[in-house]
Amino acid sequence: MIGRDPMDIRGAHALMDGLIYGNGSAKCAIDTALYDIMGKKKGQPLYRLLGGTNPTVYNDITIGIDEPAKMRAEAEKHVRERGFRILKVKTGIDLQRDIEALTQIRQAIGEEVRIRVDANQGYDLETALTACKELESLGIEAMEQPLPWWDFDGAAELKRRNETTVALMLDESIHSPHDASRAAKLQCADYYNIKLMKCGGLYHGLQIADIAEGAGVSCMVGCMQENKISLTAGISLVAAKKAIIEADCDSFIFFPGDDDGIAGGFTREGGVFTLTEKPGLGIEADF
Repeated sequence: MIGRDPMDIRGAHALMDGLIYGNGSAKCAIDTALYDIMGKKKGQPLYRLLGGTNPTVYNDITIGIDEPAKMRAEAEKHVRERGFRILKVKTGIDLQRDIEALTQIRQAIGEEVRIRVDANQGYDLETALTACKELESLGIEAMEQPLPWWDFDGAAELKRRNETTVALMLDESIHSPHDASRAAKLQCADYYNIKLMKCGGLYHGLQIADIAEGAGVSCMVGCMQENKISLTAGISLVAAKKAIIEADCDSFIFFPGDDDGIAGGFTREGGVFTLTEKPGLGIEADF
């Protein structure tokens, strides 16, 4: 990369992809740095550089799998004490236990808080269909990746047979624009979960969002265990694209002290994230 034009992000990806397959996180690091440089060169915050106009993003908080009573207590803490209005609840090990935990959570936090679940490839087709009915009765909005990542045909059948209001989302199935195109052709889902660490950065994330919009599919931007630098890029993507209507960019909150110690990028009040107007990522860090 040394000596190349940092504004040529397409060329940078062509070079990286020509050198090595996959390695999305490493490619995302380069991609994010280049977009940061471009934003600073043009004097624009990243979300505006990408086409956005509103710096405010509403984000969820994740509840991990645990004993149902502990999951309920965690949900109550995030809602009552930390001000989140959207929960993402991990499921997928055992449907009966999942429903017990979700029932307790719903009873504890009331009907106004939005809930979606992430089954992390834990169900088969028939279990997923049963889950949709159970989730609908609890007012759950969406179920993420219930089937194995490779089962595009199963995902398409699940969507065809799902007669509930529960939206279906693909995550592990969507690593690239090619995956998004395949899922769109087969009509596999209502949502795609774009993760910059999966797809290699904003360059391909933007492409996935455009494919989704063309197919009438919505998107969410999710995250791995990341810090505020890459999460600022992800939240900027949410703010920039019409097709992206949900955000699951919460992992920096789980660092000790409720933050990862990196200043700038965005501020948070409960589940409301507001991006900075500083050029590029607006991150204040000296390495």
